[in-house]
Amino acid sequence: MDALASILSLSAPELEAWLLEHHQPAYRRRQIWSWLARGASSFRAMRDVPKPLRDELERSFRATSLRPIAVSQADTGLTTKTLFELDGGHSVEAVVMRYSDRTTLCISSQAGCPIGCPFCATGKFPFGRNLKAHEIVEQALDAGRLLAAEDRRLSHVVFMGMGEPMANYRAVVDSVRRLSDPELLGISPRRIVVSTSGLIPRIEQLASEKMPVTLAISLHAARDELRDVLVPVNRKYPVHDLVDAAQAYAEKSGRRVSYEWVMLAGVNDTERDAKELGGLLKRKLAHVNLIPFNPVEDTPYRAPDRASIRNFKQNVEAQGLNVTVRDTRGREADAACGQLHERVMKARERVEA
Repeated sequence: MDALASILSLSAPELEAWLLEHHQPAYRRRQIWSWLARGASSFRAMRDVPKPLRDELERSFRATSLRPIAVSQADTGLTTKTLFELDGGHSVEAVVMRYSDRTTLCISSQAGCPIGCPFCATGKFPFGRNLKAHEIVEQALDAGRLLAAEDRRLSHVVFMGMGEPMANYRAVVDSVRRLSDPELLGISPRRIVVSTSGLIPRIEQLASEKMPVTLAISLHAARDELRDVLVPVNRKYPVHDLVDAAQAYAEKSGRRVSYEWVMLAGVNDTERDAKELGGLLKRKLAHVNLIPFNPVEDTPYRAPDRASIRNFKQNVEAQGLNVTVRDTRGREADAACGQLHERVMKARERVEA
């Protein structure tokens, strides 16, 4: 028997039409969305919705299509990573990170990733499928449920989990609009970051959406020779063309672009790399995030030591760029993107063998 549809697989007009067909006023849709945003995990919990309607909702829909199958905690409870099973059997990760001034969700947009960066755990397993917009939003609603129990709320979302967001463009844009809808989660687009490894046509398309999200570029190298290896899509969209497209986005949106740089010891943390990075982004509306590598099994890469990270940061700053070393959250919680998924999938393989 096929699973019931997720309630969020219906758009607002579609749900209102369903309500009218069931002799209910359209405003009930706002009540249902409000309960989902406040953490309701079932329709029975929606106390101001009439019981006959709650019963009909239970017969017709699921409150979420995601099924948690593994959870790991780190940083004395400040970081929570959840692995969800999707309809069809694929799985994705989402990570909640709690800070003193905000709470951020790192969200997945694909089951697996087609880009194939050699230092990334996500790319080690076969690509599964694109997520639907409602499956992306449901990750945020699950985070909201988790945080509501702690008297916190979700304030920021970063599309830096599993997958290449720009390769699932329409679902990602639709999900951003729903995340920012004041009748659902109401997260300002200015608090949403959409990352890409460099799909230039989609960056240009995003600039036309009039949606002031922050664009993040997974850069990791400032010369084509090295970036061709670390980020294979660079062979199609070279790094200077990518930066030009990103800066066009910055000029059109008025939003500073974030450039992500996973630091790999002896690979991209040298003085040469710092100078190339400075030259590439000189006089650009840009911010550089340095990310110490979280070790991934069966890769040849390792993280630089603290002195190397500090020296690289200083060398980049000396060229006039704004630089931050990202907080390395969750090292004991399969921190790198895809690592919890990898651990669970390997355990399943051993059981099935």
